[in-house]
Amino acid sequence: MDKWQRRTVYYAILLVTVMFGYAVLYHHGMRIYEGESLTFLHSFQVVVETFTTTGFGSDAPWESPEMNILVIVMDLTGVALIFTALPVLAFPLLQEVLSTTVPRSVEDVENHVVICSFTARAEALIGELGSWDVDYVVVEPDRERAVDLYEDGYRVIHADPESADGLEAAGVETARALVADVSDQVDASIVLTAQEVAEDVPIVSVVEDPDRRPYHRLAGADTVLSPRPLLGGSLASKVTTSVATDLGDVIEIGDDFEIVELPVRRGSRLVDRTLAESGLREQAGVNLIGAWFRGEFETPPDPETTITNGTVLLVTGRDEQLAELRELTRSSVRRFDNGKTIVVGYGQVGLSIADTLADAGTEYTVVDRADTDGVDVVGDATEPETLEAAGIHGARSVILALPDDTTTEFATLVIRDLSPETEIIARVEKARSIQKMYRAGADYVLSLATVTGRMLASSILQDEDVLSLEHQVEVIRTAAPGLAGRTLGGADVRGRTGCTVVGVDRDGTVLTDLGPAFRIEAGDDLIVAGTDEGTRRFNERMA
Repeated sequence: MDKWQRRTVYYAILLVTVMFGYAVLYHHGMRIYEGESLTFLHSFQVVVETFTTTGFGSDAPWESPEMNILVIVMDLTGVALIFTALPVLAFPLLQEVLSTTVPRSVEDVENHVVICSFTARAEALIGELGSWDVDYVVVEPDRERAVDLYEDGYRVIHADPESADGLEAAGVETARALVADVSDQVDASIVLTAQEVAEDVPIVSVVEDPDRRPYHRLAGADTVLSPRPLLGGSLASKVTTSVATDLGDVIEIGDDFEIVELPVRRGSRLVDRTLAESGLREQAGVNLIGAWFRGEFETPPDPETTITNGTVLLVTGRDEQLAELRELTRSSVRRFDNGKTIVVGYGQVGLSIADTLADAGTEYTVVDRADTDGVDVVGDATEPETLEAAGIHGARSVILALPDDTTTEFATLVIRDLSPETEIIARVEKARSIQKMYRAGADYVLSLATVTGRMLASSILQDEDVLSLEHQVEVIRTAAPGLAGRTLGGADVRGRTGCTVVGVDRDGTVLTDLGPAFRIEAGDDLIVAGTDEGTRRFNERMA
């Protein structure tokens, strides 16, 4: 029973009770004060006529003041109940009739992904599924949010994902997989319900606290993902690789051939040079696939584009070539290379960052609002006094691991004002916040929603290979039968999709020396790099 139905029942009970009470008073009043003996049915009829304003019939007028007062009170009560019924019953009913009707079930759908329920991470997953032309259904318990999603074009039903009826309405029995990503406890409940409804359907659960993985597996989840530690480790690696000798997060393409994202550090010799002037090819021998400029990915980038602080280069090459490029991107200002790192926020992401920095022997200071073990400075990171107490003026880097994007944006502005040369690396919840963070002054930004979406897609699309989970760019290994027999130049992959073919897996051998004349053969697997939107276009137009 929904809210409107409950109110209707309560109102009906109240109305009948009040009318019955007035009928008793009217029945005895007419006998005592007017000297008329009426049937109770007649008295009840008079009350109904009064409440509905249809008249009083032959009973009017009344001689006694007591009966006139009673009728006046009945009149006022009837009017009050009528006006009460408008906002309580009529208006909600009219709004429900005129508003968008969200489906409560789906029909004729199979091999889809059931997503419980809609979050920023679910939005990223839907984008990933769209890249592979995989259908989905969102099970959303909040009606208003379900209406908004439905009007925005999402395939959504209004149902409770913790109930068997809700999952059955989403067609979970014929689904490709079910994803539970609400909260640790709710997800466990969803997993238990899914086991009851369709125990053979693969279930993927996302946990905030990695220590709770065993409980989700015990509930019946086939895959339990914890993206926060992965995100924290990736953010921390952007600091450790600026002072260490290794390259950190590289994506293996073939033997001694890799693809890597390299942020250009503040104070690097490349800053304020154009790509043409940088001599990346001449000095390091790498191939530049694309670059992120303030959150905008360009491929191929304009040679006259100026490299700035925070530019992220996406390159391919061999180990020695990438190591040479890393030296070019590092800061030449030794004070900051040797300075400490400030970690703001000590949740699951912040804890993972601190562990990674500790393993690398990097000095760091933790700032958090809560005074807990591991926190060095207690305070608000949007207040200059807190940052100064943490040593912002001598810090090489600040890693923001806050759960709120608005707070992260403001903290970035404060840090950039206090210490213009300090490198800012940030985590955001939503992918749409990335560009605002770059405008605020961040040097490298990674979205939890993007990482989670890719992790989920990688688990669900087991016949496809998502090679990059914790990078700003997506790298996939996929078959493209539509390109068989065509050359890379003739197919114009980059121009049509914004993606770059960085390697071809042919009979177990990865070919990386690819030019415009390279011809794709049947059975080849292509290794493609690009944005999420770019890989979606590739799968639509080239597969």
